[in-house]
Amino acid sequence: MPYPIKVEVINFGDELLVGIRDNAHLTYLGEQLARYGLPIHRARIITDDLDEIKKAFTDAWAHSDVVITTGGLGPTADDMTRESIAEALGAELVFDPSIEEAIQARFKVMGRSMAAHHLKQCYRFKDGIVLPNDRGTAPGLSYRAGGKWLIMLPGPTHELQPMFEKTVLAMLQSAGVLTEEEAYLQIRTCGSGESTVEQVLQPLIERYPSVAVAFCVHYGIVDVRLSSRGGSMTSAELKLIGQEARELVGDDFVCFGHCSLAKVVFHELRALDRTLAVAESCTGGALADTFTNISGASKVFAGGVVCYTNDVKMDILGVPECLLDQHGAVSSECAVALASGVAEKFSTDYGLSITGFAGPGGGDEANPVGTIHLGYHSPVGVWCKTVRYTGGRLDVKARAVHAALDWMRRKLKKYKMEEMLCCGGKD
Repeated sequence: MPYPIKVEVINFGDELLVGIRDNAHLTYLGEQLARYGLPIHRARIITDDLDEIKKAFTDAWAHSDVVITTGGLGPTADDMTRESIAEALGAELVFDPSIEEAIQARFKVMGRSMAAHHLKQCYRFKDGIVLPNDRGTAPGLSYRAGGKWLIMLPGPTHELQPMFEKTVLAMLQSAGVLTEEEAYLQIRTCGSGESTVEQVLQPLIERYPSVAVAFCVHYGIVDVRLSSRGGSMTSAELKLIGQEARELVGDDFVCFGHCSLAKVVFHELRALDRTLAVAESCTGGALADTFTNISGASKVFAGGVVCYTNDVKMDILGVPECLLDQHGAVSSECAVALASGVAEKFSTDYGLSITGFAGPGGGDEANPVGTIHLGYHSPVGVWCKTVRYTGGRLDVKARAVHAALDWMRRKLKKYKMEEMLCCGGKD
């Protein structure tokens, strides 16, 4: 296969064009491929039309080395990707009994019988291979010809991502298309904006001109990606530079790699053998959701309360009515009461809370829209913190969750260091 390799992604589906579904596939595949040294060269979304599918694929096949398609492999009438591309390639599709057996077995587990229209999914390229789908009925397909590579993935996200990670990634790596190790070293930071992080790292950037530096920002998190220009540096050398970068960003350093803030907090609490509960108003359960996405979170995370109304704040978490009357539900005082109340309710060591005005309505002179109050309850005391954000409702909510997690991360780190110093002094 020629180098540099050009990879193109084609997302098939009318639902993507009419806004029924976000094109999360492109974001996911772009991140995965770039992580292992193969950024996407071109991408497009194509309607479920036989001629449009053939036209788009023919063009991609002529100009790219690897073509990855998503969608159109299911059993319905608008799933025409497999047949259209086979026709464009002049490749033969053959019925594969093993695919039928896998689909039959899946329906048996669900206590249902397989309908005849599912047989449409049992065809593969005569000279291609089948990519197993353990989350759905439509298998993926792989086909190589003329020094080019076609990879066809199913449309549902919960099917596509496991298939890519379990099968496609290893397949491309073994063929030398993707690197075995990540192509860049990522440093995750939180607490400072992109321009501030860049300014802090400027001395390092100037000292190592052979290192390419890229920034990726999302809701208060700034990822710094270090890579070798032209492959002149080893991964070990890059890691040493990464350590220098870590020292420069200081307390803003979260981790090397892609670990979420919630997972960092989870590991800190696990190491301390402590537990956490959360209370949230304006974020509506988003904070709790970050922990329940972690396998084994119950070892640390006891639960949470979405206390959207004052009655719930009072009845479930014991926030005094007089406190709400005097300071309001959106206040530092309420945030602290929520954090302590949820820790007491769930009998946990720590409590973390969020209350605020996410917008677009609400707010007042003291607490304009975008004002978020955080509460933190710990075995050694309680604290509050206020942050203010601009942007839409969903943006403010996402940033509030990250702010709460980052604040707790810093608190736990400080507590652990103080505990170590204390123990050291006793020795």
